[in-house]
Amino acid sequence: MSELHKFIFDGLPVRGQLVRLTDAWQEVLRRRAANTQTGAWPPPVAEMLGEMTAATVLMQSNIKFDGALIMQIFGDGPVKLAVAEVRSDLSLRATASVMQAVAPGMRLSEMVNRHGQGRCAITLDPRQRHEGQQPYQGVVPLVDEGGAPLQSLAGVLEHYMRQSEQLDTTLVLAADEQVAAGLLIQRLPVQGQDNLSQSSVAREDDGALAEDDYQRISLLARSLKREELLGLDADTILHRLFWQEPLLRFAPQVGGAGPRFACSCSRERVASMLQGLGQPEAQSILDERGEIEVGCDFCGQQERFDAVDVARLFTPAAQQSPQPGSVQ
Repeated sequence: MSELHKFIFDGLPVRGQLVRLTDAWQEVLRRRAANTQTGAWPPPVAEMLGEMTAATVLMQSNIKFDGALIMQIFGDGPVKLAVAEVRSDLSLRATASVMQAVAPGMRLSEMVNRHGQGRCAITLDPRQRHEGQQPYQGVVPLVDEGGAPLQSLAGVLEHYMRQSEQLDTTLVLAADEQVAAGLLIQRLPVQGQDNLSQSSVAREDDGALAEDDYQRISLLARSLKREELLGLDADTILHRLFWQEPLLRFAPQVGGAGPRFACSCSRERVASMLQGLGQPEAQSILDERGEIEVGCDFCGQQERFDAVDVARLFTPAAQQSPQPGSVQ
């Protein structure tokens, strides 16, 4: 079962989270593999998307926000777009568009930043928008401060957090066909309302001490190997890494309160989209193909509309005849 663990280090300005996506991630892969039009993603793409999904869960659960956090990578290589979306209730979905062959072992920069034009965008989309309110979006290139291509998703997101959020962050990510997992360590402010002591006054040496604390814990986190992150349970990972640190853990979020796959697509939303196209365009597709078929990139659900369905979409409700089987 997928799970999210949050923890702090008692008396230190450092917090952390550990996520392990099992059934939720396997459902994403299963639905993609079952899509007869696309088939499964190549292993390097699936690994990248799994890391994105784990990281998006960590970032969403790290903020107080009612809505969806969406991570997008716009690529200039074989992968044109990869998307992971996690809502505030930790329901998640993910997809990727692959336009060219992806060779085994291909790295992030080769998949999405082949010509230096790749971008990573983080969007916060409120569940209930006020009039005129637009989603917040931060965008960073897939290169470091010196212009060198970043070779890992963790490196991209650490760069994003430094550039956009001014937060020192350490990320360890990994994914395979069974598990997508991630460990996040983040430094908190020493002074101000957000620090652990709630004090507005900091001692002269607080900054140096906080830096030492964060760097020590960050170094421990970076010692975690990929096979350990994927193969060990959360209790074992946290004990092995931080057994000498004052670790305080919160109750894990699992089951209905934890990360889980869910998709917001529906036949009604597809029908609304077709109505937005207009009757002439919808009829043109119908004449060409005999029916209109729309598939959800996230969950693989296929919705089909025949001539009768399309006619009903553009007929006022008062003029529609009863559907077969309806009770008058």
